[in-house]
Amino acid sequence: MAVSCLPLPFLVRLALRRLGLALALAASAHAGAQAPAPAAAKTVRVTFQASESGFDPPRISDVVSAAVVASLFDAPLTYDLLARPVQLKANTASLPEVSDDYTRFVFRIKPGIYFSDHPAFKGQPRELTAADYVYSVKRYYDPVTRSPTLFHYENAGLLGLPELRKKALETQQPFDYDTPVDGIRALDRYRFEVRTAQPAPRLPYVFATPGVSGAVAREVVESYPRDQMVPPVGTGPFRLASWTRSSRIVLERNPAHQHGVHDEQPAEGDALGRAIANQFRGRKLPMVDRVEIAIIEETQPRWLAFLNQELDLLWVPPEFITQAAPNNQVAPNLAKRGVQMRQYVIPITRHVYFNIDHPMVGGLTPDRVALRRALALAYNTPREIQLVRYGQMVPAQSVVPPGVSGYDPKLKSEMGEYNPARAKALLDLYGYTDKNGDGWRDQPDGSPLVLELTTEPSQQARALQGMWKKSMDAIGVKINFRIGAWPENIKASRAGKLMMWTTGWSAAIPDGSYFMDLLYSKNKGQANASRFSLPAFDEVHRRQRMLPDGPERDALIQQGMKLALAYMPYKASGHDVQTWLVQPRVLGYVPHPFIRDFWRHVDIAPDAPAP
Repeated sequence: MAVSCLPLPFLVRLALRRLGLALALAASAHAGAQAPAPAAAKTVRVTFQASESGFDPPRISDVVSAAVVASLFDAPLTYDLLARPVQLKANTASLPEVSDDYTRFVFRIKPGIYFSDHPAFKGQPRELTAADYVYSVKRYYDPVTRSPTLFHYENAGLLGLPELRKKALETQQPFDYDTPVDGIRALDRYRFEVRTAQPAPRLPYVFATPGVSGAVAREVVESYPRDQMVPPVGTGPFRLASWTRSSRIVLERNPAHQHGVHDEQPAEGDALGRAIANQFRGRKLPMVDRVEIAIIEETQPRWLAFLNQELDLLWVPPEFITQAAPNNQVAPNLAKRGVQMRQYVIPITRHVYFNIDHPMVGGLTPDRVALRRALALAYNTPREIQLVRYGQMVPAQSVVPPGVSGYDPKLKSEMGEYNPARAKALLDLYGYTDKNGDGWRDQPDGSPLVLELTTEPSQQARALQGMWKKSMDAIGVKINFRIGAWPENIKASRAGKLMMWTTGWSAAIPDGSYFMDLLYSKNKGQANASRFSLPAFDEVHRRQRMLPDGPERDALIQQGMKLALAYMPYKASGHDVQTWLVQPRVLGYVPHPFIRDFWRHVDIAPDAPAP
């Protein structure tokens, strides 16, 4: 494996930042200023391994963009950082009044919350109102927005909005934002009502997700062309200070944000949570002034940047886990520096999907189903966990991960089975044999069988290519690879242009149906990247969505997972074990499965040196 070094731009930026600080200090000393120097800005430095796509809530779905959006925009609700199991709490609005068998929700917004400045406000303070949330939700239905997360609202069945969207599509006229609909409407300046066509017991979770329900201001959006990714202007704890695409994002404290307070309720027996709650209770959020986010795709530069104390928090790349935390304990050299560790299984599922509309691997006929099941059986998931994930992943038995409703820890299925002999037998049985003697299997009609798997140009993606190549070689199936950057791949995926893609799905809410959305036919081009369509599955999905959490609903989710296993539109490999390292200067960090902007709740030690 090639050894790479830190990217030059990352180091140059670091050197220039330090040089600028030194020059500023020297100039101050030369001037002989008598006034005390202002306190250095509290800065937390983090990294992501993939690029962002933008920061307009209805237009994004990737994890990096969602994390930044969570800091720029406010959803009505949020999560308690320390409560386990996870619990909703008020943010800009109180918890909703729920009535009419989970079909009516009334949110009451706190007065006195303001957007950050923008020329569209003409120099006047701009207060957040109920109408802003009504407009923001309607944007998801506007065809011009092309929202990849519209399914959150479509699945809940907000009344009247699908008809407005259909009218705009059929007439090719602008979406009518001003026509009142029962699905979402302002009752007065500070209250808005949401009504659904069927019971939606978990809809409040959607309103705790800034990437799906963050409030934008209409006058800001309308000051830009309708097909443009709108610059972020929100009420969140931070605002965007600078952005170099796919390289560096800098956030600064939003002075207009005054409603965030650290008031968390840890679970019984959670000693760490109790200590954090006692230390920070009542403190205004955010507690840091600045967040510097570096996009570093390769794993070794991320690891070296943390060792060099250029990063404050790091999700340890799996290949460095034995150096970081041997035997799940912080390495002695790091412990001496005061580095701390946090570890948990996160609700994410790593998978490869098969495009059901693709002529090579798609279709629901027995031969095509047999092909996908054979490919899934032939893939060496144990080796992926061992060699690519370095043990930092638990095997998946379905696409539903731990930490969400409907997960069955007792399930053992074909999804988690590695059996190349059985894969060969399935291929032989359905006519996928070598018909021209070139050593590779052909399709039943004699045409070539050649797979194409899309991945990214990263070290880990190359390792996954090697896993798939060896697994397919072992059963005589030819496979090629299509390499592209994440933003380009996701665009092609939504358009149905990829045959297979090695990717993943991370839970935005603690709900198993979020993963069933991967297979729901109405979500094609959005969550349903495989473009799977099966009426029996759709019916199970619709039924479970209307039920409150409990055994009856769990049984339906598990029934849906059995259908997914039978048709195999996804080959799930596993669920990540995240090991975080935290520099001693960072205080109060606890990972949360659904709070994306984890820097919102942290502080920097008062005696910590400036970065």
